[in-house]
Amino acid sequence: MIDIKNLVKQFGPFTAVDNISFTVAKGEVLGFLGPNGAGKSTTMKMLCGFLNPTSGSISVCGHDVEAAPLAARRAIGYLPEGAPTYADMTARGFLDFIADVRELSGKDRQWRLDKVVDQVNIKDVLDQPIDTLSKGYKRRVGLAQAILHDPPVLVLDEPTDGLDPNQKHEVRGLIQAMSRDKAIIISTHILEEVEAVCSRAIIIARGRILAEGKPEGSAGWRIGEVLAGPGKLDAAFREITQARAA
Repeated sequence: MIDIKNLVKQFGPFTAVDNISFTVAKGEVLGFLGPNGAGKSTTMKMLCGFLNPTSGSISVCGHDVEAAPLAARRAIGYLPEGAPTYADMTARGFLDFIADVRELSGKDRQWRLDKVVDQVNIKDVLDQPIDTLSKGYKRRVGLAQAILHDPPVLVLDEPTDGLDPNQKHEVRGLIQAMSRDKAIIISTHILEEVEAVCSRAIIIARGRILAEGKPEGSAGWRIGEVLAGPGKLDAAFREITQARAA
């Protein structure tokens, strides 16, 4: 559903993304990991059509992001870091606005609105201005707008940022439930989140992919040549990224 080939992004002499390639299939949750400045957000912005690549290609559900940008964007739900919203709107008003943008109408529109409100548990704050909401509720409103049109591809940047432990558990359960029929990319610094919901992980640094791996049952995760026991993915992350930086 997502196919990225030889992707490069340069800002003048600086190369933020350096010839990376990977795919994400239906049913996969990919953890996209890397230290600050690794190129994660730049890659996700190119995937979602907010930045044009210097070279390489991105296909979403068979639609080239540059050649068929509207078709590609219709297939994507995007939760950026910080989840920009309109602070003076209520949560209800904002989601109605997103429903208009996504061209939802009729019974399907109201059904989708009711469903996402229930999925992210924001019924109690629907009529509050977004500016008055806690960071956790703002994040959940941002997640609601990303999944409102039931897209086949989700790109989530720090989806549980600002949530309390109970809320994190709820959102992780929602991601797992949605993953059955979607391709999902999660960019996060919370490595326990990767262990909890991801079926695969990629580590990048300085714009290049350093390692890729999957869980190996009770043995934990194998990332490249590193086997990380349960709860030890953070140690593997440090070993891989620090070794390359040295």
